[in-house]
Amino acid sequence: MEFRPCIDIHNGRVKQIVGGSLRDDGDQAVENFVSEQDGAYFAGFYKKDGIRGGHIILLNPAGSEYYEATKAQALSALHAYPQGMQIGGGITAQNAPYFIAEGASHVIVTSYVFRDGAVDYDNLKRLVSAVGKERVVLDLSCRRQGEDYYIVTDRWQRFTEERITPELLERLSAYADEFLVHAVDVEGKASGIEKPLAKLLGDWGGIPITYAGGVGSFDDLRDLREYGSGRLNVTIGSALDLFGGNMSYRDVLAYINNSGTVNEES
Repeated sequence: MEFRPCIDIHNGRVKQIVGGSLRDDGDQAVENFVSEQDGAYFAGFYKKDGIRGGHIILLNPAGSEYYEATKAQALSALHAYPQGMQIGGGITAQNAPYFIAEGASHVIVTSYVFRDGAVDYDNLKRLVSAVGKERVVLDLSCRRQGEDYYIVTDRWQRFTEERITPELLERLSAYADEFLVHAVDVEGKASGIEKPLAKLLGDWGGIPITYAGGVGSFDDLRDLREYGSGRLNVTIGSALDLFGGNMSYRDVLAYINNSGTVNEES
């Protein structure tokens, strides 16, 4: 397990939001935290600690009046930590090389690849051709329906027909270096992880996967390690003290780097 930081940018500000609340109409979201610091500050903070593989997410679509401000924040973070962070939000085969040239280690893609309810393998191949498999992270963020988890797109509002299974993970891993999986129903709530999802992802054991959603305590980290068989990396957002939460960033790093034996009651 590794800690993977996040810089979520909405309306030109670094924020933590409740995942399922994001709406393009009016650029609205339920906010847990709005930082006074900019993207470059957080990227520099993570660079100082040598933490790689975090994600920068642009939460405004290209047509939004806030998109350019959000993009500027994202670029400032990339420039502060070249090759240290990944970037997602409106990525296509056309603009992916631009963000790689601006300093992203990887591009994170959802809607461009999952279109009309299914995997668009033509677009996926175009993306790999544009930047290389080693630069691609597929965002398999999902919501639960019944006993299964389905990939969602368009600010996590639209269900696809793609159910997360070991077979789908295996098939998509041929086109990606990593997966990023937000458990959308618990994202931003710090109310506990999606244990069945963590087990499903951990049992697979293929390319690296970063899990995000619901971590609010060291008990949740312990659960993620257990159900994910120690194979899943983790992002913590609203619960982290950097974003107004109760979990100490330093204690989280110590806990993860020491195999879950440090400051478990913090």
